[in-house]
Amino acid sequence: MTVFDVAVWREGRVRMLDQRHLPGAEIYHHYDSAAEVAEAIREMVVRGAPAIGCAAAFGVAVEAFRLARSGLPDSWTEAMAPGLARLRDSRPTAVNLVWALERMAPLLRSGDPARVPERLLQEAEAIRAEDIASCQAMGAAGAAILPAAPEGRPLAIMTHCNAGALATAGYGTALGVIRAARERLGQVVVYATETRPYLQGARLTAWELVQDGFEVTLMTDSMAGHAMSRGLVDVVVVGADRVAANGDVANKIGTYGHAVLARRHGIPFLVACPLSTIDLATPTGAQIPIEERVAAEVTHFAGHRVAAQGVRVFNPAFDVTPAELVSALVTERGVVQVPDALRMRALFGS
Repeated sequence: MTVFDVAVWREGRVRMLDQRHLPGAEIYHHYDSAAEVAEAIREMVVRGAPAIGCAAAFGVAVEAFRLARSGLPDSWTEAMAPGLARLRDSRPTAVNLVWALERMAPLLRSGDPARVPERLLQEAEAIRAEDIASCQAMGAAGAAILPAAPEGRPLAIMTHCNAGALATAGYGTALGVIRAARERLGQVVVYATETRPYLQGARLTAWELVQDGFEVTLMTDSMAGHAMSRGLVDVVVVGADRVAANGDVANKIGTYGHAVLARRHGIPFLVACPLSTIDLATPTGAQIPIEERVAAEVTHFAGHRVAAQGVRVFNPAFDVTPAELVSALVTERGVVQVPDALRMRALFGS
């Protein structure tokens, strides 16, 4: 498969692929501070919950190296606090960001203070490596529960937004399942929704799958119900930005509607996510903060206004799909069929 350096460490800096320019151009930027990484996350240079977590971890490391160039601080915790706050506030919905920061924070208070930057970088690299391994594991687990292909044609999988190698450290969550499905079945076809208003499906998912030789068909979000009613879709596989303790799923806006349509047509609806995306501290989807994006994402297209001047805009970046509409939650630790609070706790051994 094609490998993308979405957020990596290169020569003492954080390097990110600017996904705002895809598929037209592959442009990389380098960042020297937590504030710069936070701004890149906010502006969607990098996006996708696992990739945001990786980027934030590298943002912590680069901030420590930046501070160390002026001498060791009296307190790493105090010195790093402003940078960590900027990272934490960059995007509110994806829980992997906070998870990564909380995993890095204890390293500020333990061991030799002179080795803090090095230890933070090692932990960030570990987070990235673990994400790739978890995506491969959940891909295999998800592929194993996919329905059989109809007689005479390959299995048709619909996906929404981008939950692939571009949204993770590599391989992908939802697209990891799709990649593993092709390895298992030999051939699958994919329907990718464009994912308005930011077009992650059109710009990123379709491009990523074409790069890897998949047969992929792009359609607008509003065409999903028609495609399902015509029997074109056998299963829906999406990613997640946060999963509540009861199994409610926050994912890119439009996911909830696709889940409702899938239930109406008797189509399995699978959610693939690592354990780091599951937030047991959030009881239900009602408590998940939903990011609101700028109006220009809706009123403009490619820099040109397409909506009436003066119109009000509602632009939530995510919606919440109730657990009852999720056929299965696929993680690196296994599959939770019809998730609920009890099954979610069991996934964590509690």
